[in-house]
Amino acid sequence: MDYLYESLLRPLLFRKGFPFYGDVEKAHDASYQALRLFAKMRPLTSLMQKWNLTAPTVPAQKPLELFGLKFPNRVGLAAGFDKQARIWQAAGALGFGHVEIGTVTRHSQGGNEKPRIFRFPEQEAAVNSMGFPNDGSEEIARRLALGPKKGTRVCPLGVNIGKSKLTLMENAVEDYLGTFRLVAPHADYVSVNISCPNIPNLRELHERSRLIELLGAIQSENRSLAEKTSTKPLPLLLKISPDLTFPQIDDVLSVLEETDFSGIIATNTTTTRPGMPADVPEKGGLSGAPLMRRAIDIVRYIVRATDGKLPVIGCGGICSGEAADRFMAEGAALIQIYTGMVYRGPLFGRDLARAYAWSQTEWPGKIW
Repeated sequence: MDYLYESLLRPLLFRKGFPFYGDVEKAHDASYQALRLFAKMRPLTSLMQKWNLTAPTVPAQKPLELFGLKFPNRVGLAAGFDKQARIWQAAGALGFGHVEIGTVTRHSQGGNEKPRIFRFPEQEAAVNSMGFPNDGSEEIARRLALGPKKGTRVCPLGVNIGKSKLTLMENAVEDYLGTFRLVAPHADYVSVNISCPNIPNLRELHERSRLIELLGAIQSENRSLAEKTSTKPLPLLLKISPDLTFPQIDDVLSVLEETDFSGIIATNTTTTRPGMPADVPEKGGLSGAPLMRRAIDIVRYIVRATDGKLPVIGCGGICSGEAADRFMAEGAALIQIYTGMVYRGPLFGRDLARAYAWSQTEWPGKIW
């Protein structure tokens, strides 16, 4: 499937004169709608999920227990693709071991002005300035409630939450809490997004004083909701920027320890432009292969700084098996992909997970 995608379908989709050529967002929307239709075909998705997660042609993919959750494999779909929580039920059918929806905000918002997505196939990169377009936490929560319930899902569901664009920074904590209260009952874990470069001033939340207030409040609410429902608190993760310095990362790690967060996602998109052509847009976050080196450096730093005690989900620039191999070798417990799927096909996550399954008896080492 992925060979056919790379050799036949992708060249057609990226070909000048093809419908949606030059309008990346329309192309993305078309693929999203196709997957939305696919997600509704429950018998087919159930069959594909069984095949892609437990196929007899590959060694058993040993589940990984992390944050108190069981992941059927180590490869997840990153936040940003399923912003509206409409295709997450099909993630297992594509071979993903978990899926993260969002970013979800308290209020419905359309995002930034178009055009706001740009592809660079030669660099296997993309730049986006989407600005968290989504239907808002009330509608997203209603949508999630219609799907499989917690405890019945094969693939854990993460919900990535962020600040509404129009919410003032002094009201950010309550904005996040409003979203958290609505989506928490439907999530297996929640990740807090403070690192998107496309929301004005959002990255100021990396500052220690602001961060400890925000994460402390979310953790307090998390424990309060768990007590009311006689359940365990949700695993909470923080998604950070790749543009932080190592001293800034040290501050973040100290806050995560103080607020008892379960893990960290490293990283979001970058405002830098390593190895990119001169005509790349200045605004927006860069994802894809050029981000890989910085993301790996941050994963390595976090693993060493915490003696491997803080689980890290590696994300950023995984467009090949070799890239995934490097994240794993540096200590990432899980990895997530998004831009890599655009260039490698919808079954790229499955292929990465299967390659890892073949190598489990020989790990560590190059597996691709």
